[in-house]
Amino acid sequence: MPKKKNTAWSWIPTLYFAQGLPYVIVMTVAVIMFKRLGMPNADIALYTSGLYLPWVIKPLWSPLVDLLKTKRWWIVAMQLVMGAGFAGIALTLEAPDPFRYCLAFLWLLAFSSATHDIAADGFYMLALDERRQAYFVGIRNTFYRLAVIAGQGGLVMLAGALEKRYAATRPEAEAIPEAWAITFYVATGIFFLLFLYHHLFLPHAAKDAVCRQTGAAKSSIGKEFLLTFASFFQKKGIVPALAFILLYRFAESQLVKIASPFLLDAPTAGGLGLDTSTVGFIYGTVGVIALTAGGILGGIFIARRGLRRSLWQMVCAMNLPNLVYLYLAYAHPESETVISACVAVEQLGYGFGFTALTYFMMLFSAGKQQTAHYALCTGFMALGMMLPGMVSGWIQELIGYRHFFLWIMLATLPSFLATQAIARHPALRASGKDGADVA
Repeated sequence: MPKKKNTAWSWIPTLYFAQGLPYVIVMTVAVIMFKRLGMPNADIALYTSGLYLPWVIKPLWSPLVDLLKTKRWWIVAMQLVMGAGFAGIALTLEAPDPFRYCLAFLWLLAFSSATHDIAADGFYMLALDERRQAYFVGIRNTFYRLAVIAGQGGLVMLAGALEKRYAATRPEAEAIPEAWAITFYVATGIFFLLFLYHHLFLPHAAKDAVCRQTGAAKSSIGKEFLLTFASFFQKKGIVPALAFILLYRFAESQLVKIASPFLLDAPTAGGLGLDTSTVGFIYGTVGVIALTAGGILGGIFIARRGLRRSLWQMVCAMNLPNLVYLYLAYAHPESETVISACVAVEQLGYGFGFTALTYFMMLFSAGKQQTAHYALCTGFMALGMMLPGMVSGWIQELIGYRHFFLWIMLATLPSFLATQAIARHPALRASGKDGADVA
């Protein structure tokens, strides 16, 4: 049994690495994999956007994570399930009709990853006091970002290198599935090690054990959940708040599903014709570093000016850098440095502007049931990503890449309108003189 002397440093980095890796594989790496396997953009966007659903509805089964077993049990069990999901994808990629089976395992990964998120965040709050929760919030976010780099960068670059290696000795139709199968075997190995490590070394938090023994009374948990749900929709300014949460990322939700296919598609199809490894490096390394830097700068900006005074600068930063894709679609630069710089600008702006949404959700959720209300906010945010993303591929195939990126610039308008709607929201007025401090 793990000893209580295990410090938070022994499990927080690995726990949040385990939280980030399956999410980025389901949401981003799967897009690149399906593109390399020949799936049309419309199908890629539709099916991979639909995978947001578990994160949309996870508040509906989050009480079960509290009622049944411990948070620790759920963490370890879901890591084992996710490892099995990665293995399932690896085993079926070279089989006939791999899309159907891969999607089935991706759904398994999505539901188990969403459940893991609930348990991991709950365990974090149970195992640490408030002072240590604040101290480690930056650490957990850093290792989550490292997982994004490992998945969106490292695994994609590995798949690209294997594609080139195998293509030298066999047809591309055989080389690509084999390369991606090996890549998912690597992901399986990583998750088996994470499962084994946490099974052995994740501490048994005292409060987690109490939750398991007393729990929430089974007879009242349904009633409590309904009251929590109802109180969310009774909050002041619920309509403009939901509009902001749903529409703030309206353009980005479509762009994110088409950006990688655009970089991979041949110039004759309107794309930039980059290989898989290059896309992995640009998006998974350069892009993630810029995204992280943008998030840090956004947090500093809000801390100094307050959210209410920062809103318009942040919505502009979120949306206007999308112009770089319009430039790429028309100019078709061959320089990887130029392409990387354009992606970095867009991701920097996205990271900076996205901070406004996350902080607004924290302010809006403040109160007696903050944790549950914040979970509902994140569910609506995921819904705002899912629905527009599902049709983005169909729009791109209908009008082509150039006109699609023109459409993306028009699609930024709902974000500006939603920002206008919450500019005087009660959550901002109640958060201090300039919106910087939570009441």
